[in-house]
Amino acid sequence: MDSQTGYCLDPTLCVWPLALDAICDSWWDWHLSTSRLFGSADLLHLYGLASGQTVSVHDLNRLIHPEDALRVQRDRQAHLEGRTPVYYSEHRVQGPEGRWKWILSRGQVLSRDRQGQPLRMVGTDTDLSAQKDAEHQVWQQSHFDTLTLLPNRRMLSDRFTKAMNPHGNSDLQLACLLIDLDHFKEVNDTFGHERGDALLIEAAHRIVRCVRDTDTVARMGGDEFAVLINGLQNTGYLERVLSQLLHVLSDPFYLGADPVFLSASIGVSIYPDHACGADDLLRNADQALYVAKGAGRGRFHYFTPELQQAAQMRVRLGQDLRLALPEQQFFVVYQPIMELATGVIHKAEALIRWQHPTRGLIGPADFIPIAEATGLIVEMGEWVFQQAARQVRAWRTMLHPKFQISVNKSPVQFQKPSSTHTPWMTQLQQLGLGGDSIVVEITEGLLLSNSDGVIDQLLQLSDDGIGVSLDDFGTGYSSLSYLQKFDIDFVKIDQSFVRHLIADSTDLALCKAIIAMAHALDMKVIAEGVETQLQRNLLTAAGCDYAQGYGISKPMLPADFEALMATFK
Repeated sequence: MDSQTGYCLDPTLCVWPLALDAICDSWWDWHLSTSRLFGSADLLHLYGLASGQTVSVHDLNRLIHPEDALRVQRDRQAHLEGRTPVYYSEHRVQGPEGRWKWILSRGQVLSRDRQGQPLRMVGTDTDLSAQKDAEHQVWQQSHFDTLTLLPNRRMLSDRFTKAMNPHGNSDLQLACLLIDLDHFKEVNDTFGHERGDALLIEAAHRIVRCVRDTDTVARMGGDEFAVLINGLQNTGYLERVLSQLLHVLSDPFYLGADPVFLSASIGVSIYPDHACGADDLLRNADQALYVAKGAGRGRFHYFTPELQQAAQMRVRLGQDLRLALPEQQFFVVYQPIMELATGVIHKAEALIRWQHPTRGLIGPADFIPIAEATGLIVEMGEWVFQQAARQVRAWRTMLHPKFQISVNKSPVQFQKPSSTHTPWMTQLQQLGLGGDSIVVEITEGLLLSNSDGVIDQLLQLSDDGIGVSLDDFGTGYSSLSYLQKFDIDFVKIDQSFVRHLIADSTDLALCKAIIAMAHALDMKVIAEGVETQLQRNLLTAAGCDYAQGYGISKPMLPADFEALMATFK
């Protein structure tokens, strides 16, 4: 063999290498009687051998990965014995730097003796490392989350399918946990996506530490994670995991020096009790998660057949909801808001109601979330505003020249404003009204939005003289800086602080603190859920400006509202 070219110098053996030279550099020519292997310089380089080095097939065999060696031997022997037309093998070999590389080796016997035993075999070796790396990267991206490096939804589904017993007769169960980080969007909007991503990575680490290596933790997208618990013999282990997950995810997350407090809601479904397929198991866990979040978050809930019925009902309601507005099934009621110092009523909150043609009266708690999820809330909110605007014009003439109506505006209406709707201020002006006739009620989460469009809309309300009221104050993630930034006119004390209000209680202390803070910022305070005279007296003594609730009046139709107002004259 020539030390410069690596080619065989025996003219009787050089025809095949010369032909291979035209199409491939990494060729080999194996003489079985001596085990000598003649090959190109590029072949030697591929295996990390010195140019011109004399090698045998055994030298190359020693470089093959131990997990692949037996398979390579079998593939090669199958061809040598004439059981396959060509030799073909993909396997790993170790280079001099210790790195494993993938090789595609192909060959064919050129000559045999009279007994059919192979004498000479030639072939080529190709480095597949780059291709394999690319394939692995594609596979990795299609099966794992790029941020947390956890399995993704596709990988989780594969593991569910493999873990499930197709005959359904195993004593071992599987548990599917769907975990949602409560109020994560508010954190993301406040601190930015980079820190939000860091929080998700830390949350993933905490979840993984709560389960066994045999269990699977996956990221489903956004702030939602899933856990597959294998080999579940009893609920004891599952209950411990659920308790630990709620605990570790409520511990503070440190984004730089800033501690952030979250909680988690978890939905749980069990195989085979609740479902026999991966998709159904996840769907049922999602329905349980929906209930956990609706019950106040920071808790877990198991799937029940009743949840499936409720989910199906939500789907049907969503379909019916599309017809409610064009078929005039909605109506608006108005709940009085009393000025506590004087006992007079010059304010009211407009509330939408749905009179379903077959199901009867449906409460807003049942259809507003569906309307927000489907985007129908935009048209519904526009319709409520128009009803309220016409009503306040009538009541400014009939009841009081400064009468004011509050209208709830969903975050969806701010985030997806319609370009076809006339601006609210323009509509008020067309009715001969000023901005002070309407108050827009928003939730605390909206103040955390970093969207320029949302911020501009909030500032425009202030410029138009339209009041802004912050609903359910004290239950969200707001701060004083946001209250000042957006010129909030009213804060509404959430009814959870008012419901159990008694003298010398913690709830009363909290109400007093909110009232003092609001007044210091030149804002008025409205207490929601006032039901008793005692609550009303305590709030009046604490300096609260306004109150609404069943202790004053339930929401009413306009005619009933006018009749109530007549009793105050």
